[in-house]
Amino acid sequence: MTIPGFGEIAEQLRRSTVLIHSGGRGSGSGVIWSSDGTLVTNTHVVRTPRPTVQLWDGREFEATIHSRDSLRDLAELRINATNLPAASAADSSQLRPGELAIAIGNPMGFVGALATGVIHGVGPLRGLGPHSWVQAEVRLAPGNSGGPLADASGRVVGINTMVAGRLALAIPCNAVRDFLSASPNDGRLGVTLHPALIPDSANRGKAFGLVVLEVEPESPAARASLLPGDILLGTEERRFASLEDLARALQGNGPRALRLEFLRGDYQRIRRVTIQLGNQLQARSSVAA
Repeated sequence: MTIPGFGEIAEQLRRSTVLIHSGGRGSGSGVIWSSDGTLVTNTHVVRTPRPTVQLWDGREFEATIHSRDSLRDLAELRINATNLPAASAADSSQLRPGELAIAIGNPMGFVGALATGVIHGVGPLRGLGPHSWVQAEVRLAPGNSGGPLADASGRVVGINTMVAGRLALAIPCNAVRDFLSASPNDGRLGVTLHPALIPDSANRGKAFGLVVLEVEPESPAARASLLPGDILLGTEERRFASLEDLARALQGNGPRALRLEFLRGDYQRIRRVTIQLGNQLQARSSVAA
Protein backbone atom coordinates (compact mmCIF):
# COMPACT_ATOMS: atom_id res chain seq x y z
CA MET A 1 0.00 0.00 0.00
CA THR A 2 1.39 3.38 -1.01
CA ILE A 3 0.66 6.40 1.17
CA PRO A 4 1.03 9.77 -0.57
CA GLY A 5 3.61 11.93 1.17
CA PHE A 6 4.66 9.17 3.57
CA GLY A 7 8.27 10.34 3.56
CA GLU A 8 7.25 13.85 4.61
CA ILE A 9 4.89 12.47 7.26
CA ALA A 10 7.65 10.32 8.75
CA GLU A 11 10.16 13.17 8.70
CA GLN A 12 7.78 15.53 10.51
CA LEU A 13 7.13 12.86 13.13
CA ARG A 14 10.89 12.45 13.62
CA ARG A 15 11.21 16.21 14.20
CA SER A 16 8.57 15.96 16.92
CA THR A 17 10.40 13.10 18.67
CA VAL A 18 13.22 13.71 21.15
CA LEU A 19 16.02 11.62 22.63
CA ILE A 20 16.09 11.57 26.44
CA HIS A 21 19.20 10.82 28.50
CA SER A 22 18.46 10.38 32.17
CA GLY A 23 21.50 8.85 33.80
CA GLY A 24 22.46 5.22 34.11
CA ARG A 25 22.25 2.84 31.21
CA GLY A 26 20.42 3.47 27.97
CA SER A 27 18.14 6.25 26.84
CA GLY A 28 14.53 6.77 25.84
CA SER A 29 12.26 8.85 23.68
CA GLY A 30 9.73 11.63 24.13
CA VAL A 31 7.21 13.65 22.15
CA ILE A 32 7.12 17.42 21.72
CA TRP A 33 3.53 18.06 22.81
CA SER A 34 3.52 21.84 22.43
CA SER A 35 5.78 24.33 20.66
CA ASP A 36 6.55 26.18 23.90
CA GLY A 37 8.64 23.32 25.32
CA THR A 38 6.20 20.82 26.83
CA LEU A 39 7.28 17.21 26.29
CA VAL A 40 5.62 13.90 27.15
CA THR A 41 7.38 10.62 27.89
CA ASN A 42 7.12 7.59 30.22
CA THR A 43 8.00 7.92 33.89
CA HIS A 44 10.31 4.91 33.61
CA VAL A 45 12.36 6.77 31.00
CA VAL A 46 13.07 9.63 33.43
CA ARG A 47 15.48 8.50 36.15
CA THR A 48 16.91 11.83 37.31
CA PRO A 49 15.30 15.14 38.31
CA ARG A 50 16.93 16.95 35.36
CA PRO A 51 17.21 14.71 32.29
CA THR A 52 18.93 15.85 29.11
CA VAL A 53 16.76 16.23 26.01
CA GLN A 54 18.22 16.17 22.51
CA LEU A 55 16.16 17.57 19.63
CA TRP A 56 16.18 16.37 16.02
CA ASP A 57 18.53 19.23 15.04
CA GLY A 58 21.14 18.23 17.65
CA ARG A 59 20.37 20.90 20.23
CA GLU A 60 20.42 19.75 23.84
CA PHE A 61 18.46 21.09 26.80
CA GLU A 62 18.28 20.29 30.47
CA ALA A 63 14.64 19.46 31.21
CA THR A 64 12.63 19.89 34.37
CA ILE A 65 9.95 17.42 35.45
CA HIS A 66 6.65 19.25 35.75
CA SER A 67 4.41 16.31 36.68
CA ARG A 68 4.26 12.54 36.58
CA ASP A 69 1.74 9.73 36.99
CA SER A 70 3.09 6.29 37.85
CA LEU A 71 -0.38 4.76 37.47
CA ARG A 72 -0.25 5.53 33.74
CA ASP A 73 3.56 5.70 33.42
CA LEU A 74 3.48 9.26 32.07
CA ALA A 75 5.75 12.22 32.74
CA GLU A 76 5.50 15.83 31.59
CA LEU A 77 8.81 17.58 30.98
CA ARG A 78 9.56 21.22 30.23
CA ILE A 79 12.52 22.70 28.34
CA ASN A 80 13.41 26.34 27.80
CA ALA A 81 12.72 26.51 24.07
CA THR A 82 10.09 27.94 21.75
CA ASN A 83 8.84 27.42 18.21
CA LEU A 84 9.36 23.68 18.47
CA PRO A 85 7.85 21.26 15.90
CA ALA A 86 5.01 19.97 18.09
CA ALA A 87 3.26 16.75 17.20
CA SER A 88 -0.40 16.70 16.21
CA ALA A 89 -2.56 14.47 18.42
CA ALA A 90 -5.51 12.42 17.17
CA ASP A 91 -8.63 11.22 18.99
CA SER A 92 -7.55 7.74 20.09
CA SER A 93 -11.17 6.71 20.70
CA GLN A 94 -11.67 6.75 16.92
CA LEU A 95 -8.95 4.17 16.21
CA ARG A 96 -10.06 0.98 14.48
CA PRO A 97 -8.33 -2.39 14.01
CA GLY A 98 -6.45 -2.63 10.72
CA GLU A 99 -5.38 1.02 10.56
CA LEU A 100 -1.74 1.75 9.78
CA ALA A 101 0.49 2.50 12.77
CA ILE A 102 3.83 4.33 12.70
CA ALA A 103 6.29 4.28 15.60
CA ILE A 104 9.27 6.60 15.94
CA GLY A 105 11.91 6.27 18.64
CA ASN A 106 15.52 5.77 19.55
CA PRO A 107 15.92 1.99 20.07
CA MET A 108 19.35 0.78 21.14
CA GLY A 109 20.71 4.28 20.61
CA PHE A 110 19.67 4.45 16.94
CA VAL A 111 18.13 7.91 16.65
CA GLY A 112 14.91 8.42 14.71
CA ALA A 113 14.21 4.78 13.89
CA LEU A 114 10.87 4.14 12.16
CA ALA A 115 8.70 1.03 12.34
CA THR A 116 5.30 0.42 10.79
CA GLY A 117 2.49 -2.04 11.42
CA VAL A 118 -1.23 -2.16 12.06
CA ILE A 119 -3.54 -1.39 14.96
CA HIS A 120 -4.98 -4.49 16.63
CA GLY A 121 -7.32 -2.74 19.02
CA VAL A 122 -7.82 -0.28 21.84
CA GLY A 123 -8.84 -1.43 25.30
CA PRO A 124 -7.73 -3.04 28.58
CA LEU A 125 -5.52 -6.13 28.69
CA ARG A 126 -5.68 -8.91 31.27
CA GLY A 127 -3.03 -8.48 33.96
CA LEU A 128 -2.42 -4.81 33.18
CA GLY A 129 -5.24 -3.24 35.15
CA PRO A 130 -8.35 -1.41 33.97
CA HIS A 131 -6.66 1.11 31.71
CA SER A 132 -6.95 1.04 27.92
CA TRP A 133 -3.96 0.45 25.66
CA VAL A 134 -3.47 1.05 21.98
CA GLN A 135 -2.33 -2.36 20.79
CA ALA A 136 -0.33 -2.47 17.56
CA GLU A 137 1.74 -5.03 15.70
CA VAL A 138 4.80 -2.79 15.57
CA ARG A 139 8.31 -3.87 16.50
CA LEU A 140 9.67 -1.92 19.47
CA ALA A 141 12.93 -2.21 21.39
CA PRO A 142 14.46 -0.60 24.50
CA GLY A 143 14.74 3.10 23.68
CA ASN A 144 11.35 3.31 21.97
CA SER A 145 9.63 3.93 25.30
CA GLY A 146 8.12 7.40 25.50
CA GLY A 147 8.06 7.90 21.73
CA PRO A 148 5.02 8.42 19.51
CA LEU A 149 2.72 5.87 17.93
CA ALA A 150 0.97 7.64 15.07
CA ASP A 151 -1.64 7.01 12.38
CA ALA A 152 -1.14 7.20 8.62
CA SER A 153 -1.47 10.99 8.73
CA GLY A 154 1.30 11.32 11.31
CA ARG A 155 -1.08 12.25 14.13
CA VAL A 156 -0.05 10.80 17.49
CA VAL A 157 -2.48 8.17 18.80
CA GLY A 158 -0.42 6.98 21.75
CA ILE A 159 2.85 6.99 23.71
CA ASN A 160 4.79 3.75 23.23
CA THR A 161 5.37 2.13 26.61
CA MET A 162 5.96 -1.63 26.57
CA VAL A 163 5.78 -4.87 24.62
CA ALA A 164 3.39 -7.73 25.39
CA GLY A 165 4.03 -10.79 23.24
CA ARG A 166 4.10 -9.60 19.63
CA LEU A 167 2.22 -6.40 20.34
CA ALA A 168 3.44 -2.92 21.13
CA LEU A 169 1.38 -1.22 23.82
CA ALA A 170 0.92 2.54 23.84
CA ILE A 171 -0.90 4.83 26.25
CA PRO A 172 -3.80 6.38 24.28
CA CYS A 173 -3.32 10.07 23.55
CA ASN A 174 -6.73 10.81 25.11
CA ALA A 175 -5.27 9.53 28.39
CA VAL A 176 -2.26 11.79 27.80
CA ARG A 177 -4.57 14.80 27.48
CA ASP A 178 -6.27 13.86 30.76
CA PHE A 179 -2.87 13.55 32.44
CA LEU A 180 -1.68 16.95 31.22
CA SER A 181 -4.83 18.63 32.52
CA ALA A 182 -4.65 16.96 35.96
CA SER A 183 -2.99 18.22 39.13
CA PRO A 184 0.77 17.57 39.51
CA ASN A 185 1.94 14.41 41.29
CA ASP A 186 5.49 13.98 42.61
CA GLY A 187 5.37 10.53 44.24
CA ARG A 188 8.48 8.45 43.60
CA LEU A 189 10.41 5.57 45.13
CA GLY A 190 13.30 5.34 42.68
CA VAL A 191 13.27 1.58 42.20
CA THR A 192 12.84 -1.02 39.49
CA LEU A 193 10.14 -3.49 40.49
CA HIS A 194 8.90 -6.88 39.33
CA PRO A 195 5.57 -8.42 40.46
CA ALA A 196 5.85 -11.88 42.02
CA LEU A 197 3.93 -14.44 44.09
CA ILE A 198 5.64 -15.38 47.35
CA PRO A 199 4.92 -18.01 50.04
CA ASP A 200 2.29 -16.92 52.55
CA SER A 201 2.45 -19.20 55.59
CA ALA A 202 -0.37 -17.35 57.38
CA ASN A 203 -2.86 -18.22 54.65
CA ARG A 204 -1.11 -21.41 53.47
CA GLY A 205 -0.84 -20.16 49.94
CA LYS A 206 0.75 -17.41 47.87
CA ALA A 207 0.78 -13.64 48.41
CA PHE A 208 1.44 -10.82 45.97
CA GLY A 209 4.66 -8.88 46.33
CA LEU A 210 6.82 -6.41 44.42
CA VAL A 211 10.44 -7.52 44.22
CA VAL A 212 12.98 -4.70 44.22
CA LEU A 213 15.41 -5.34 41.36
CA GLU A 214 17.32 -2.06 41.43
CA VAL A 215 17.55 0.98 43.71
CA GLU A 216 18.58 4.33 42.24
CA PRO A 217 21.29 6.19 44.19
CA GLU A 218 20.06 9.14 46.27
CA SER A 219 16.43 8.15 45.64
CA PRO A 220 13.77 8.04 48.40
CA ALA A 221 14.13 4.25 48.48
CA ALA A 222 17.91 4.48 48.85
CA ARG A 223 17.61 7.05 51.64
CA ALA A 224 15.20 4.67 53.41
CA SER A 225 17.79 1.85 53.04
CA LEU A 226 15.70 -0.40 50.79
CA LEU A 227 17.87 -2.94 48.98
CA PRO A 228 17.67 -5.09 45.83
CA GLY A 229 15.94 -8.31 46.80
CA ASP A 230 13.52 -6.69 49.24
CA ILE A 231 9.86 -7.54 48.61
CA LEU A 232 7.28 -4.81 49.08
CA LEU A 233 4.02 -6.15 50.52
CA GLY A 234 1.90 -3.04 50.99
CA THR A 235 1.24 -0.18 53.34
CA GLU A 236 0.33 -0.55 57.00
CA GLU A 237 -3.30 -0.04 55.95
CA ARG A 238 -3.56 -2.56 53.08
CA ARG A 239 -1.64 -5.14 51.08
CA PHE A 240 -0.76 -4.63 47.43
CA ALA A 241 -2.57 -6.74 44.83
CA SER A 242 -0.96 -5.09 41.80
CA LEU A 243 1.67 -2.54 40.80
CA GLU A 244 -1.17 -0.04 40.48
CA ASP A 245 -1.84 -0.29 44.23
CA LEU A 246 1.66 1.03 44.88
CA ALA A 247 1.16 3.74 42.28
CA ARG A 248 -2.00 4.87 44.08
CA ALA A 249 -0.16 4.93 47.41
CA LEU A 250 2.51 7.16 45.86
CA GLN A 251 0.08 9.68 44.42
CA GLY A 252 0.13 13.16 45.80
CA ASN A 253 2.19 16.33 45.82
CA GLY A 254 4.54 17.95 48.31
CA PRO A 255 6.61 16.52 51.19
CA ARG A 256 4.94 13.56 52.91
CA ALA A 257 5.71 10.14 54.40
CA LEU A 258 4.59 6.69 53.28
CA ARG A 259 4.89 3.70 55.60
CA LEU A 260 5.58 0.43 53.74
CA GLU A 261 5.75 -3.19 54.86
CA PHE A 262 8.35 -5.45 53.23
CA LEU A 263 10.31 -8.68 53.52
CA ARG A 264 14.08 -9.07 53.54
CA GLY A 265 15.41 -12.61 53.44
CA ASP A 266 13.04 -14.06 56.06
CA TYR A 267 9.48 -14.64 54.79
CA GLN A 268 8.28 -14.99 58.40
CA ARG A 269 9.29 -11.51 59.51
CA ILE A 270 7.55 -8.43 58.17
CA ARG A 271 9.64 -5.27 58.33
CA ARG A 272 8.47 -1.67 58.10
CA VAL A 273 10.06 1.42 56.64
CA THR A 274 9.08 5.08 56.26
CA ILE A 275 9.63 6.61 52.80
CA GLN A 276 9.92 10.39 52.52
CA LEU A 277 8.21 11.50 49.29
CA GLY A 278 7.99 14.74 47.38
CA ASN A 279 9.57 16.43 44.33
CA GLN A 280 11.05 13.23 42.92
CA LEU A 281 10.51 10.64 40.17
CA GLN A 282 8.25 7.59 40.10
CA ALA A 283 8.76 3.93 40.74
CA ARG A 284 8.71 1.97 37.48
CA SER A 285 7.91 -1.55 36.38
CA SER A 286 10.49 -3.89 34.94
CA VAL A 287 8.15 -4.91 32.10
CA ALA A 288 8.52 -1.60 30.24
CA ALA A 289 9.95 -1.60 26.73
